[in-house]
Amino acid sequence: MTEDSAAGKTEENARTGLGQGPGRLLVLLYGVFTVAAASRSIYQLIAQYQEAPLAYILSAVSAVVYAFITVSLVRGGEGARKAAMACCAAELVGVLTVGTWTLADPSAFPDQTVWSDYGMGYLFIPIFLPVTGLLWLRKARRG
Repeated sequence: MTEDSAAGKTEENARTGLGQGPGRLLVLLYGVFTVAAASRSIYQLIAQYQEAPLAYILSAVSAVVYAFITVSLVRGGEGARKAAMACCAAELVGVLTVGTWTLADPSAFPDQTVWSDYGMGYLFIPIFLPVTGLLWLRKARRG
């Protein structure tokens, strides 16, 4: 095997490593959450915008974050891993901020977002997903 082909194999393994093993479950969950949050927010922004614009915009933002993380996990590679880590960290900050905000001032959110009450409406998966993602991405760097 030549040095170039060995380097190519190493890069190929690094590119596919994020979505392998436990990463497959993350890809699946982030994919499902992308579709769920996007579908819900698109409908709400079109049909119910006046009722709770902040909640619906935040749901749309969460859908974009979920989509970016999904694509990064599928794409693989060190650049995608770093981007996914940054998005998982931003997602965690978003869940903690919106979750706390919805508990402290429920009147600010006349309707639920994906991140309301730390994701209670989604079995708290939104609070666990970025933590799990960050742990997986950190481990993937070492692997």
